[in-house]
Amino acid sequence: MSEPTPKIRLDKWLYHARFFKTRTLAAKVVTGGHVRVNKAKVAKASHAVAVGDVLTFPQARTIRVVRVESFGTRRGPATEAQTLFCDLSEVKEKIPGAPRYEGKGRPTGRDRRKLDLKRGQELE
Repeated sequence: MSEPTPKIRLDKWLYHARFFKTRTLAAKVVTGGHVRVNKAKVAKASHAVAVGDVLTFPQARTIRVVRVESFGTRRGPATEAQTLFCDLSEVKEKIPGAPRYEGKGRPTGRDRRKLDLKRGQELE
């Protein structure tokens, strides 16, 4: 007979892969119904994942899509955690923040008065 495929708990794998700071946070996201495994919603943190499964979940303000490549025995350093998955998420360009006043930040009172004088002259 063939050997059963090795599996690991979903919340444990998310914690080992360093997607969440604690295993409790990973479990809350999973039980909240925010994680999909191979396009199917999962509601239990104890759901078993195997190598090759595709996970979709929110992290911060982005949606992450990752494929499980291997299992970790511990929550090691980031370089070790990056070997556990393959990132399939789209790379989005960073949206620039709000423009600043000539790159100097908030204008001073003196700068503001100069701007007001310039605006008054433009109307004439």
